[in-house]
Amino acid sequence: MTATIWLASYPKSGNTWFRILVANLWSQRDTPVDINLIDSTDAIASGRNPFDQCLLIDSALLTSDEIDRLRPAVYAYAASERPGADFSLPVRFVKTHDAYTLTDLGEPLLAGARGAAGALLFVRDPRDVASSFANHMRCTVDTAIGYMASADFCFDSATDRIDRQFRQRLLGWSGFARSWLDQRDIPVHLVRYEDMLADTEATVRAALAFAGAEIDSVRLRQAIAFASIAELQRQEAESGFREAPRQVRRFFRRGTAGNWRDDLTPEQAARVERDHGEMMDRLGYVRSLAETETETKQ
Repeated sequence: MTATIWLASYPKSGNTWFRILVANLWSQRDTPVDINLIDSTDAIASGRNPFDQCLLIDSALLTSDEIDRLRPAVYAYAASERPGADFSLPVRFVKTHDAYTLTDLGEPLLAGARGAAGALLFVRDPRDVASSFANHMRCTVDTAIGYMASADFCFDSATDRIDRQFRQRLLGWSGFARSWLDQRDIPVHLVRYEDMLADTEATVRAALAFAGAEIDSVRLRQAIAFASIAELQRQEAESGFREAPRQVRRFFRRGTAGNWRDDLTPEQAARVERDHGEMMDRLGYVRSLAETETETKQ
C-alpha cells in the first residue's frame, strides 16, 4: 500500500518548494516541471472540491464545525486501498496548513493514523516568515506578526462567502509547530527551511527516506537544479503561479535565509522573539540581541 504523508507547514515555510522539487524528481522529463502542473502531491487537505466529490454532498450547505466532523472520514478513505485509487507515485504526499487539532467530537481532524502514516513538518525562522507572510497576506509586517502570535487566526474562516478551501486553524506560528510535534498519533520528521537551503540534497534525502521513498542520486541532483529559485522565478514571470494569492506580485521572492535583518525593524524582531522565543529555542533558531537592545533604550 502506498503511504500517505502530510506535508504540514505554517505558510511560507518551504512546503511549495519541496513539492516542486519532488515533482521534478519523479518526472521522467529532462526539463523542469511546469510549476502550474505539479503532480507530486494530492490537492491541499482543506480543498472543498475533493471533499464534495468524496461524500457526494454540497459542503456549502454545512457549517465549518459540521465540515470538520466529516473531514476525518474523508482523509481516512482517501488514504485507504479503495477501488480505483491512483497511487502511481512512490508516496502520496498531501499538503496541509491545518494545525494538528481535534474536532468538537474529540477526533483528530486529519484522522490520525487512519489518515496518514506520518508527516513532514516544515518550519522556518519566524522572523523571516513575518515579512514573507506579510507579502502573502497583502498586509503590513506588524499585522502579519500579530497573525502569527494569534491562536485564533484561521485561513478561510469567513461566514459571508464560500471559499475554495475549508477553515484552517493555524494556532499561531508556535502553536502550529507545537501541535504537530507534541501529538502522538503519527510520526513526524522535522524539515527546517534553512537546512534545505544549506544542504538541499541531504535534507531532501532524509525527508524522502522518512517517507519510505527510494532515491536516485543523479535524479535528485537534477531535480534540485530544476527547482532552483532562479528557475521558479523565471517560470512565474512568464506564466504566473496559480497557487499564489490574488494580487500578490511575486510568490517566489528570494529563496534565502536571514532576510529579517533587512526587512524587520529591531522592535519588530524583538516582538517576534518575545512571542515565539520558546519554540525558536526548541527548533534551534538563535535569538538576536534585538529584544535586549530595545529594552535597554526604554
